[in-house]
Amino acid sequence: MKKYLLYLLVLILCSCEHDTYSDLIETESTVNLKWSKAYPDDNIDKSLIGLKWALSYVGAVLPSSNSGFSTQDNIITINIKKLGFNDNAAQKVLQLVEKIKTSNEYQSQHAVDLGRFVTLLLGSSGHYYGISGVPNTLTEVLNQYTLLPQKGYVDNSGVSLEHRIIQFSQQNGFNQLFISEEVDPATNEIYEYETIELLPNGQLRYGIFDSEGNRKESADETHSNAGKPAKCMWCHESTIQPLFYTNNDYPGYLSASELDNLLLNYRQNHEDLKLSLVDGVDFSQTQQHTLAELLYISFMEPSAERLSQEWNLPISQVQDMLDGLPTHVYDEFPFLGNLYNRKDVEALAPFQGLLVSGSVREASVQEVNYLNE
Repeated sequence: MKKYLLYLLVLILCSCEHDTYSDLIETESTVNLKWSKAYPDDNIDKSLIGLKWALSYVGAVLPSSNSGFSTQDNIITINIKKLGFNDNAAQKVLQLVEKIKTSNEYQSQHAVDLGRFVTLLLGSSGHYYGISGVPNTLTEVLNQYTLLPQKGYVDNSGVSLEHRIIQFSQQNGFNQLFISEEVDPATNEIYEYETIELLPNGQLRYGIFDSEGNRKESADETHSNAGKPAKCMWCHESTIQPLFYTNNDYPGYLSASELDNLLLNYRQNHEDLKLSLVDGVDFSQTQQHTLAELLYISFMEPSAERLSQEWNLPISQVQDMLDGLPTHVYDEFPFLGNLYNRKDVEALAPFQGLLVSGSVREASVQEVNYLNE
């Protein structure tokens, strides 16, 4: 009898130890995200969709079981290891989460602002590249593909201030590369390169490289309006874009109509593939990507009402704190109300969050990369 009781006690102790260890691992792979209402029609369900799009942009497959997400009141908890990231991406996100958890904001609030999290995820080119797996050099990208002999020539781009030479590989399911050379039409000097790759979860992966083929955080504004990868996401809307303007034909290159028809064909094939996916975001809801953009826009350019919720302070007190600061209206989304710039209000917060880059879409003086620490 004594032997049996001893054996039972050992089993209980081992079980408790196992549960404690499992709980510890679970806690290390989760992060709490605080939702703050940003506009009249905003709700946590919309923001959850936006969050899923943001995670999808950096490679998350997002299994349809939805097991990686849970919500309670205004807190969304995500488990990084259950979002369908590959091992490298999961390690990078966990590294970022570990840094977030050391912030005064997380330690005092036990959560990070949802908009800050998305801004850190997408608004830092270093984070985007590291998590989505964009190689350090153009050579490493090219080594994964075989470019077709046909080339396109664009002399009237909606993005580049130069001419562009477009090359691409054959589309093979979710496997294709597009590469653009930003070229001086007079000297044929190449200023930089931009790449688009198809990801297995249906999203596009963007890379920007200098004239030597080294990865860079943003396009050179003297040659291109492409900005940072997050601006590419906003512009492309997860699709292969055709030509927007009339272009001339050049000997040795596809005619403008041939190039446009080819891009449209690739686009349609990609759309069909995306709609066949079982897991991931709902690509049939073509405007849901906007919900991800609203998360970082409303964080970088918050209203007094949003700051009141973010800071857990009465709106009257927040308005007094903001008195005298300039406001503006966001042209694309005027329903966000009168907005402030994050750089003007950050120092007023009752707790300090992890510093973010100065702009999500454009190059800025303040660029962060916590994956390099």
